[in-house]
Amino acid sequence: MSIKLSENALKVLEKRYLKKDKAGKVIESPEDLFRRVARTIASVEKAYGKNEAQIRDLEHKFFEMMARLEFMPNSPTLMNAGRELSQLSACFVLPIEDSMESIFESLKATAMIHKSGGGTGFSFSRLRAKNSQVLSTGGIASGPVSFMKVYDAATQAVKQGGTRRGANMGILRVDHPDILEFIQCKDMDKEIANFNISVSLTDDFMQKLEQDGEYDLIDPHTKKPVKQLKAKEVFNLIVKQAHKNGEPGIIFIDKMNQFNPTPKLGSYESTNPCGEQVLLPYESCNLGSVNLWKMYVKKEDHYEIDWQKLKDTVHCAVQFLDNVIDANKFPLPEIEKMTRLNRKIGLGVMGWASLLCRLGIPYNSDEAIALAEKTMSFILEEAKNKSEELAKAKGVFPAFRSSIYDKPGGLRLRNATLTTIAPTGTISIIAGPCSSGIEPLFAISYYRMVMDQDKLVEVDPVFEEIAKEKGFYSRELMAKIAEKGCIQDIPEISEDVKKVFVVAHDILPQWHIKMQAAFQKYTDNATSKTINMPHEATMEDVSQAYLLAYRLGCKGVTIYRDRSREEQVLNIERKEQKAEKRSITQESKRKEPLADMIAPRPRPEVVVGTTTKVSTGCGNLYVTINSDTDELPFEVFTQMGKAGGCAASQLEAIGRLVSLALRSGVEVKSIIEQLRNIRCPSPSWEKGVRIFSCADAIARVVEKRLLNVATSHKTLDIHSKLTRAEEYLLEKDITSDIIGVCPDCGGALRHEEGCVKCQACGYSKC
Repeated sequence: MSIKLSENALKVLEKRYLKKDKAGKVIESPEDLFRRVARTIASVEKAYGKNEAQIRDLEHKFFEMMARLEFMPNSPTLMNAGRELSQLSACFVLPIEDSMESIFESLKATAMIHKSGGGTGFSFSRLRAKNSQVLSTGGIASGPVSFMKVYDAATQAVKQGGTRRGANMGILRVDHPDILEFIQCKDMDKEIANFNISVSLTDDFMQKLEQDGEYDLIDPHTKKPVKQLKAKEVFNLIVKQAHKNGEPGIIFIDKMNQFNPTPKLGSYESTNPCGEQVLLPYESCNLGSVNLWKMYVKKEDHYEIDWQKLKDTVHCAVQFLDNVIDANKFPLPEIEKMTRLNRKIGLGVMGWASLLCRLGIPYNSDEAIALAEKTMSFILEEAKNKSEELAKAKGVFPAFRSSIYDKPGGLRLRNATLTTIAPTGTISIIAGPCSSGIEPLFAISYYRMVMDQDKLVEVDPVFEEIAKEKGFYSRELMAKIAEKGCIQDIPEISEDVKKVFVVAHDILPQWHIKMQAAFQKYTDNATSKTINMPHEATMEDVSQAYLLAYRLGCKGVTIYRDRSREEQVLNIERKEQKAEKRSITQESKRKEPLADMIAPRPRPEVVVGTTTKVSTGCGNLYVTINSDTDELPFEVFTQMGKAGGCAASQLEAIGRLVSLALRSGVEVKSIIEQLRNIRCPSPSWEKGVRIFSCADAIARVVEKRLLNVATSHKTLDIHSKLTRAEEYLLEKDITSDIIGVCPDCGGALRHEEGCVKCQACGYSKC
């Protein structure tokens, strides 16, 4: 059969999924990939007594389901099924007990999981608090945050199977003595960068919050209270940090454990990196998503959900995901044991917003919320029906006897859990064009950069169809919409169309939460969703969002306030401001996208400056800092007495790089942060200040001479001419939701589904 894939899908598949030879040349087609996966997953039926004809028939069903883009399994299954690695799960939770042995055994397991393409979640709540005494050694404990940093560094060093960096979730209970340090541990965006973090909130804490009371901090070692904190003060600190940069998220741990199907095997403590898959220690789960964009049918003059097609797809997908457990090669025997005990699967959806647009239903409407409940309840019911059918043929999951289902009249299921709403970052691009998960559209029309640096306008297919039907389509209008990504302020478009085609920032936060809660109501595990907020949102808005999520039964919440990340690259003035100022601050220039390379300012004929002498452990260092005619810092020269050879060359190199940074508009403070406290074997004292190295000395001189100057120039025009990218962004005002530059393609990273995703190439942090 012919497989219809978008240009973006082909690009993603070639880069990340298709087999390559030793020279890096692609040696399989998308059809080959889907056949490889279908064949591998169907082949496990042989162990259950199926003959070759039955296995071929099932293989054909699996293949067609993927080839028609009606269902996609998680990335490790697509990447690894039928290949040597054969690690097929996306989500893992590992235990961390209060001992060095446990901490580093789990760290080793983490490295193996990341290497194979999985993501890991941890609860650090069992570790004793910072500065607690360690009786076995007489030493002092360093606390959970310090070990999170160890795990973060290890993650940075491990490349996931040649495809992506590892992702982690770090969780700490709100009643842990180090909770205040944990809440603030990602105050600077670049710290613990390979972790998402969430605070585990208990029902007791939420009750104390409502009563404006105090709650106990519990020593994890002695299990005794050690201190009390005001619940409101802790909650407000969480809100403040989330408002600042989206970290931490929160999970409602008692709500999660309320739906734990096997409580006798243990309690839930942690989730996978995006928070939607709660697991017991050493459990893993394989995920997959039904493409709702493919689940509609036309009836005369309208469209509706094709319930029979959805049922058939759910049944096929449940059998596929159950088979993945048998086809899987697990990274640890403990993980294999726990996974096979419970046989958890996580079937979710993607293309929800695209389907709503097809049906003519606004995302932010009671009709959409009601349909969400109806759709997800149908999926869960049919998933249970198929799981019961599989249990009759193959047996219930081995831990059934200790589960909540083991009661008179209870369901006899093959799988302890069946549904999860997971991020579909890359697989929704493969199955696209369709929206991600249950998120709203991120844009109606947007620009995509192609290899020759030309811009192509990508338009939502349903919107393009309706625009042509109603007679307002034009390439010029599509380009105009791409300037902002939304249509609400465009007079050429009728109100009925505007009402349906809303994007993330057209939707109030409470509608985001209502939608998450609607899907959560019929989801065994949890739902991955970003609660988008405008830049102007207050801390009170964040607080109310958290409380609403708790009241509506969500199991966790991730909020993202537009332009709140310090790493956000498109921090350029909006249209309201640009009439007054068309200059770019040093801060925003530091964060510009890399679509055009930064060109340093040319050197004027005359510069003026100062030379400062600093005593270092290697001798007297002379640091000259020159400024241009606009009094902007321009260049740095260094000289150390009669130093020659390696010392002189290194000092010259530092000076040249600092000069280049200054001339290119890098924030002075950032330069200082990079050089400060670098240590060498020969530190010294200078006027009562410890000088750790020559680099540290240069940083201190730069700080002393330039920092006050730099901060007094709030809107310095550090380049005589805006780059093409800057001009484009100022004119088009397309900065919404962009939080960074894609490390793979240089495109825009957006916060979506509780994760970070590049629409251009499919890169996903998770």
